Amino acid sequence: MNAPSDVLLGVLIERRYRIDALIARGGMSSVYLGMDLRLDRPVAVKVMDPRFSADPQFLARLEFEARSVARLKDPGLVAVYDQGADGDYAFLVMELVQGGTLRELLRERGPMPPHAVTAVAAPVLGALGAAHRAGLVHRDVKPENVLISDDGGVKVVDFGLVRAIAAAGITSNSVILGTAAYLSPEQVETASADARSDVYSTGILVFEMLTGRTPFTGDTALGLAYQRLHNDVPPPGSVIPGVPREFDEFVLTATARNPADRYRDGHHMREVLDEIADDLQLPAFTVPAPTRSAERETMVAFRDRQQHRPGAAVDPDLTDPLPARAAAQPDVRNPTRVQTLPPDTRHPEGHGPPQPPTPPPAYAQGPPPGSPMLLSHATEFEERRRKSRRNALIWVLVVVLLAATLGVAGWWLGSGRFTTVPELNGMDRVAATEAIEDAGLDVVDKPTYDNELPVDQVMAVEPAPGTRVSRFSDVDLSYSVGQPKVPDLSSGDPLAVVEKRLRDRTLTPVVARQQYSATAPKGSVVSLSPSSGTTVAVGSEVQIITSRGPEPISVPDVTGRDQDDATALLKTAKLKAGTVRKEFSPDVDGGKVIGTDPGAGTLAEPGSTVTLVVSDAIKVPDLSGKTPDEARRVLQDAGLIAQDGGTSTDGDAKAGTITTASPAFGARVDPRDPVVRIFVSDGVDVPNVTGDTVGTAKSKLEAAGLSVDSRGLTRSSVSLVVGQNPGGGTRVKQGSTVQITSFP
Repeated sequence: MNAPSDVLLGVLIERRYRIDALIARGGMSSVYLGMDLRLDRPVAVKVMDPRFSADPQFLARLEFEARSVARLKDPGLVAVYDQGADGDYAFLVMELVQGGTLRELLRERGPMPPHAVTAVAAPVLGALGAAHRAGLVHRDVKPENVLISDDGGVKVVDFGLVRAIAAAGITSNSVILGTAAYLSPEQVETASADARSDVYSTGILVFEMLTGRTPFTGDTALGLAYQRLHNDVPPPGSVIPGVPREFDEFVLTATARNPADRYRDGHHMREVLDEIADDLQLPAFTVPAPTRSAERETMVAFRDRQQHRPGAAVDPDLTDPLPARAAAQPDVRNPTRVQTLPPDTRHPEGHGPPQPPTPPPAYAQGPPPGSPMLLSHATEFEERRRKSRRNALIWVLVVVLLAATLGVAGWWLGSGRFTTVPELNGMDRVAATEAIEDAGLDVVDKPTYDNELPVDQVMAVEPAPGTRVSRFSDVDLSYSVGQPKVPDLSSGDPLAVVEKRLRDRTLTPVVARQQYSATAPKGSVVSLSPSSGTTVAVGSEVQIITSRGPEPISVPDVTGRDQDDATALLKTAKLKAGTVRKEFSPDVDGGKVIGTDPGAGTLAEPGSTVTLVVSDAIKVPDLSGKTPDEARRVLQDAGLIAQDGGTSTDGDAKAGTITTASPAFGARVDPRDPVVRIFVSDGVDVPNVTGDTVGTAKSKLEAAGLSVDSRGLTRSSVSLVVGQNPGGGTRVKQGSTVQITSFP
């Protein structure tokens, strides 16, 4: 076998689980309708792709996750019965949920109203909350992993499967595990996940139920996943009109990019959802199963296939058992037991027409092979006599029952259906409850806080004692629960939730002040005064201290430092170096930090990103004494462009070499204007010829490129030079005239 396919149909796994029909197939696994032959019950069998069965890390992780989920008890979790590996396949055996997926329901009916969204999200969050308390994380919350049963139950499936696949090490580093549209930012960026990652994915799920689509789009799965790193999820009300503001805030909190700003776990998120449902007075709602689900089509096709197979018995739930059935041997390659699917006739408002009833079986059941078709005359006569006696007895019983029914009905329609609310003065709750129930009435407890009455003392009853009411009516029983206690508080609870808890206990919430907190999100509750557990009088004020978020940090001054040094200093200050912005500064060397954004001394939240502004200035190198060609190469290597500036007598450079530049040597140049003008020296230092003979003086001056003007009493070449102008050492332009005076 190479891959899970129809070749598995009829196969026994571990000599216990028979594979009957394919329900759905994905990239990592296939789900089959199966039968547990040992317990004679239908099951769902998830068979993993064969590439996983040979990986010990995957099998170990799959076993650990399956055992962990199997220990959980929550109605919103699909039960895990068994797991293992048989030959080429690793498998999970799970509870068979007859119905379909949330994905199929959304595809059939589109966006949901808030009360329907709540009916789906509440059990999902309950299941996640139970898992989170046990230290488990789902990692792949999406509509495909939310199952809706035919009786309206909502269940979560595939806990820990992503983690097991990740443990196998089969995927590459460039592959993101999970479904891109529902991943949290931390799953995309670091592949890490905790309870708050499931909270984010559930927020996306709620967004999709409200709007009919997910918040982000992308050409590829990777592009879609990376959208959430830089963009916030929009409020659902901006996509589709009519979404209550409370649901917008609910989704935005759940999908905050910073995990610390989200609900702590599924339990916390469920509490907030319940508060919203109460505040909006949302009606109860039974979630309809999809009418055209893969599971339903599989069951119908499987049932039809069995009914049309020659010699096959139909399901005992559909017809009476056949006499020949007990003697028939089960054929593991052609299973004969299926589960019936009742027609879905529910018609919730705005969700389309009901499904037509399931057609009757194609073939009626006839007498078993070999059964006698005729009876002898004697046997037939005896049978008729027995039937006559039995029919007479039945008619007698019918008459007796009819008379009794008419008598009871007459009593009920007369005085029998009424009773009187009893007197309860001085009773405690237990005694009052017994008295009300003895009167044929139902008790509705109304616990009430009171400063004086002892606990359980009856305070009031509605309807009042002595009132004549119908039997089985509700009677509201108000009794004392004593003085209220300040409720327990988890640091970081939303303010609205805490205020409602206080009001539910007759206490008056007063937001007193704010304080910084490293753990509680901004706006949430840090502490109460009086503290939790304190007994107080009815109506007492309770001061609420809310969080201002983490204490802000002053951005350090990193001007003039290297980029690496500046990054390290920001990290020490609990800030993050973000993008680097290049700017020119005439005062700061290239590669050094000019400043930050926000600037030094600005207060910022811990973990905030600070932009470094780094100088990209280029310093003009010293070109003194270099030839023009050498100077051009040096400037080009530095990222600058040489431009001929002409000649200059400035400086000490030898004629024909670089003497100066503009901007000057050592100046900082903007790389956006990289031109440097270079000047070639044409200056000559006049030799000192005083004391030399005229002939020698002329030779020195002419060798230096200067002209000679000789003056004296004689023009003899052996006369001594007694003066010169300009004097020795003077810097003059090449070709200038030097006047010498000789004697005699």
